[in-house]
Amino acid sequence: MKLGVLFSGGKDSGYALYKASKEHDIAILITIDSRNKDSFMFHTPINNVQNISNKLNIPLIIVETEGEKEKELEDLKIAIKKAKEDFKIEGIVTGAIASNYQASRIQKICDDLDISCINPLWQKDQEELLRELVKEGFKIKIVKVAAEGLDESWIGKTLNNELIEKLLELKEKYGINVAGEGGEYESEVEEFPDE
Repeated sequence: MKLGVLFSGGKDSGYALYKASKEHDIAILITIDSRNKDSFMFHTPINNVQNISNKLNIPLIIVETEGEKEKELEDLKIAIKKAKEDFKIEGIVTGAIASNYQASRIQKICDDLDISCINPLWQKDQEELLRELVKEGFKIKIVKVAAEGLDESWIGKTLNNELIEKLLELKEKYGINVAGEGGEYESEVEEFPDE
């Protein structure tokens, strides 16, 4: 199947891209550049998407949005529709893990555009997800933090088993989501396996 990937440059969209590329033809990366740095839908920052697109030799569409709740979905639909028209995609890949808010809204857009919605990480155990990323050989760094227990010293740290243990300790102490699914932190893929 010919697919587009909703791609932020973060670990979840990066891993979803990696998994989907094993079975499908990835035709285009789709990035939403939100002016709202606390967007409900979209990962910020997206500083490295163009570099990753170039390294992987996959075209990239970037669409800007003001990031207003619900209105930002119209911008997402425009981007996906453009990818469908220009690249003849038959489906969209997302990095959604547990957010019904994100998954249901993307599914509705896909239904409206009559394309498939593929969520290779959906409902995955989040500690297991982080350990798989390390084992597969991804190089991922933390680029933003926004939760108790995560201070500026975390920015720039690379995901490894030691860091996962620290995140698990913070989960016990403060109840954070270890995969950052609640916006506790944002990540950026620096290197994909076999890159």
